[in-house]
Amino acid sequence: MKGRKSSVLTIAEKCKNILASNWRGSLNTIKADSKGSKGEIYTSKVKYFVKKGKPYIWVPGNDLHNVNTIIDERSSFAVSSPFPGMAYLLKSIKKLPARVALTGDVVRLEKITSATESLKEIVSLEEKIVKESGYSVSGILGSSHLGATPRGHNLKELLEGNNQYIIYKFNVSSCSYIDGNGSTHEVELEEFEESKADPLSPFSASLIDGINRSEIRRRALILLCITQLKNNLKDALLLRIDRKGFDMLGKIVGPLRNDGSFEYQWKEFRITFEEEARHVEAFCERLVQLEEEAIKSVSSFSGL
Repeated sequence: MKGRKSSVLTIAEKCKNILASNWRGSLNTIKADSKGSKGEIYTSKVKYFVKKGKPYIWVPGNDLHNVNTIIDERSSFAVSSPFPGMAYLLKSIKKLPARVALTGDVVRLEKITSATESLKEIVSLEEKIVKESGYSVSGILGSSHLGATPRGHNLKELLEGNNQYIIYKFNVSSCSYIDGNGSTHEVELEEFEESKADPLSPFSASLIDGINRSEIRRRALILLCITQLKNNLKDALLLRIDRKGFDMLGKIVGPLRNDGSFEYQWKEFRITFEEEARHVEAFCERLVQLEEEAIKSVSSFSGL
């Protein structure tokens, strides 16, 4: 039972990873006029980053949120896990990207220097990590159409150009996790506040995209399922990553059709690391090691 618990993240950790892996979310505030709150909800996409567990949201100066929050600070914020290139597939198999939904109050920052400096540090650190990483990292990120640091690149745009923003700190009062099947899981606020995101989370979108765009690595995922999970797949795609392993979608043989052919179905699988990958380079090294072991195992079995 202990081994099983340690092979997956807690729900609170999953929420923190989603927040750390994305850079945009849906902010909801209550519409207001000179007479007060009207009860209707206004929603728009905004960019954000997380500092000490709290989202800092950058709202364009002409956005209606800036009017609404003067009257009523209550709001909610929803963020999805990154799923580059898989929107159509997930929809076809009736799966949703995992999401985190927060409720709370947004507080306008009067002094934005600290938030701006924190954002600069985040962008700079992500660029430094990629630059100093070895071949195992660059080999995967080089296959991604998103670039090496999509989150950092998108957040950097907030610091450049002539667009005016108002920055808010989001004070969380409740947290919910919505899984790929649409089921909602409430998270204790204390547990959410104490949990930390994996340091590799900011790179997850590019890592997933880079692996899924590589036919060689997708074939390696198939071999991993054969050797570790004893499942024979026709195709495989990476779905989520974390320090303890990764989840993937595998195409397996399904029911027999009337014409005698088999129908293929997508099923979710998980591969667990023996040792946790605490940073992006460690994750890529673990993955390469698993790939090599799977190839050797299959070659040995087939007598090659």
